[in-house]
Amino acid sequence: MSGFRHVSVLLEEAVEALKIRPEGVYLDGTLGGAGHSAEIAKRLTTGTLIGVDRDPKALAAAAERLAPWSERVKLVHSNFRELDAILDGLGIPAVDGILLDLGVSSPQLDEAERGFSYMADAPLDMRMDPSDRLSAYEIVNTWPREELRRILFTYGEERYAPLIAAAIVRRREQAPIQSTLELVDVIRGAMPQKALREKQHPAKRSFQAIRIAVNDELGAVDAVMQQAIRRLNPGGRLAVITFHSLEDRIVKNAMAEAVRGCVCPPEFPVCVCGKRPSLKLIARKPITASERELEENPRARSAKLRVAEKID
Repeated sequence: MSGFRHVSVLLEEAVEALKIRPEGVYLDGTLGGAGHSAEIAKRLTTGTLIGVDRDPKALAAAAERLAPWSERVKLVHSNFRELDAILDGLGIPAVDGILLDLGVSSPQLDEAERGFSYMADAPLDMRMDPSDRLSAYEIVNTWPREELRRILFTYGEERYAPLIAAAIVRRREQAPIQSTLELVDVIRGAMPQKALREKQHPAKRSFQAIRIAVNDELGAVDAVMQQAIRRLNPGGRLAVITFHSLEDRIVKNAMAEAVRGCVCPPEFPVCVCGKRPSLKLIARKPITASERELEENPRARSAKLRVAEKID
């Protein structure tokens, strides 16, 4: 069995939210270690599960884990933002459920060589798909100071973004920043002492920001939400697990817009846009992890599950 191990967050809640039908067609756009997908596959008889991931290691591990149900599983190496192209390529016009777990897989965080972690030394990488061109090395060593400041502040909500961006530029003028721990050293050196005494690791927010930029994570979420709503069959469910406020806001707003339908200004006496609601929310508030799950997997603490159903 592959060394790719990942504990799926909100496993029972997410799978139950999809209302699996044995003959249905379901898509897991963030296959990872196939924890969610295995639970979906075992509920199918004549149905189909499409598993998508941009990480070849995840796909290899998923193929092993899903082997008992291989006759009902199709695995695709792609980014979930290409949802339309994936389904068109398979000749599938619409599906009965879509699951997106937007968290970074544990192996990506824990395997030092991937460059996601600020706790171990590795080359600056952070690519979920190693074949992608853009890496953390290029961002850290070539992007302008103002662009570095922007992503640190916007994607990492890092209040010391100006100081950190300036420190990165000063260091790289001497020599390129090559490794994760070298970048951690630069970040530490830029922050005031009071910030270094905080419980959270000083590089956590910056590493999150750079990872999001490397993989265009927010752009991917925005793109897939519009496609996912269109490609659901009537009665089909969309279940999305988010881990930070930026991606959760995109998901929440996309669902709210689809639930609302009409986008005419409030002062218009009648609707002239012609848009009708295409989703209904299954729960107005997001579903969060139970105390039992939090004890077993602290990484679930920030997870939020939002669920909606296609109505037309």
